Amino acid sequence: MTSPDETEQEDAVSEEAQPSSDGDVSLLEREGDIAADYLEALLDIADLDGDIDIDVEGSRAAVSIVGADLTRLVGTDGETLEALQELTRLAVHRETGVRSRLMLDIGGHRARRRNELAELGRVQAEKVRETGETMRLDPMTPFERKVVHDAVAAVEGVISESEGEEPERRIVIRRG
Repeated sequence: MTSPDETEQEDAVSEEAQPSSDGDVSLLEREGDIAADYLEALLDIADLDGDIDIDVEGSRAAVSIVGADLTRLVGTDGETLEALQELTRLAVHRETGVRSRLMLDIGGHRARRRNELAELGRVQAEKVRETGETMRLDPMTPFERKVVHDAVAAVEGVISESEGEEPERRIVIRRG
């Protein structure tokens, strides 16, 4: 097994892409602007209405599309959202030359999913702490695993690790 820090694609970036100064914040703001332009063009092509919000959260740009009916852009279990995020990251990379860690949310899907996963991680970690039985969760995306790892880390006496290969990579929770 490998530690979460070594395995999560969301956090596996080179040092040069890690913001650490005011100049890096302006790079993140530029990433958000590039992403917003790209996504606005996409919304126009798809003939969808949506407003785009840009923010910087920690060491990454965060872009949200909010609007009436954006479920087509989220897709089943967020699959379309994940694909759009990757396309948007590529568009940013093409303009900046730096690998982007930009996070995209559509219609609040990722925010809701983050809350659900944090609760799942907390509840399952409590069960493992009480019973001592190791628990293997269903396969998840790197984003989902990161949220669960963070939630498990907040519960004393348990640890989490990722195992398996994509797309079947999953979290294992056990007593620490």
